[in-house]
Amino acid sequence: MQTVLPFSRMSEAAERMDPKVLAYLNEGQIETFESFETFSIIAFDWYDVHSARTADSQMLLYLDRKDLLLFCEDDAAEEKARSIVAELTKEGPMDNEQLLYRFFVRLLKGDMAHLDQLEADISDGESAVLSGTRPGDLDRIAAWRRELLRLKRYYEQLDSIFDELSANDNQLLGKASVRRMVILGTRLDRYLSAVRSLQEMVAQLREAYQSQLSIQQNDLMKIFTVVTVLVLPLSLLTGWYGMNFAGMPELGWKYGYPAVITVSVLIVVGLIWYFKRKKWL
Repeated sequence: MQTVLPFSRMSEAAERMDPKVLAYLNEGQIETFESFETFSIIAFDWYDVHSARTADSQMLLYLDRKDLLLFCEDDAAEEKARSIVAELTKEGPMDNEQLLYRFFVRLLKGDMAHLDQLEADISDGESAVLSGTRPGDLDRIAAWRRELLRLKRYYEQLDSIFDELSANDNQLLGKASVRRMVILGTRLDRYLSAVRSLQEMVAQLREAYQSQLSIQQNDLMKIFTVVTVLVLPLSLLTGWYGMNFAGMPELGWKYGYPAVITVSVLIVVGLIWYFKRKKWL
């Protein structure tokens, strides 16, 4: 028997499963792979890498010599599983081992293309950051980091499952199926390697963003410093002549005001020339 059911209807398939299964599942946390003498339980959190949906949905497979039963946590996971099984059954009848292998192949279909597109997006983001930070850059970097973390957890689960299936401790799989699981494990190793490489790229991109931000802040502080230096002598002059002491001869001089204006302009021009010579402006 090969079927897909939601978790809420798991009891409907109880007669097809080993009596120990439901009791074991009700104990609590389900391991990624549990191998028993006559059956295996495979559980993983499915992540749809091809949609904007970020939630994980648990899938649980029960495999023995007669049945392959697939249980899904929510509607999204059930829809995905049913669509894969429906596509595969159109290709003709296949035994449980073939269906299990083909199910995982279809589940991973297009993932490498997604990783390639993610790499292209991160490379474009790196070029954009190096040309100058923009609003939203940090949000994009954080989104890539979360996406890669989800992918890493997802692929690590599947990689562990394929390793256990390849070990074939309870001899449920034939030699051909074991070889297929080894191939899937090799594919997952490539996916994990790509994800780790992208994680390093994102970490370097974040460092580049922080460096660009520091440069911009330094440039801004430089401008504030120059403005402060320009204003300081003028503030000194205005404060000096604002004291209104009776013995200040410049206050009665008819050229006093133009002289102060001229001195102020000369000070500003002189400071600007000096800053430009030092390449501070």
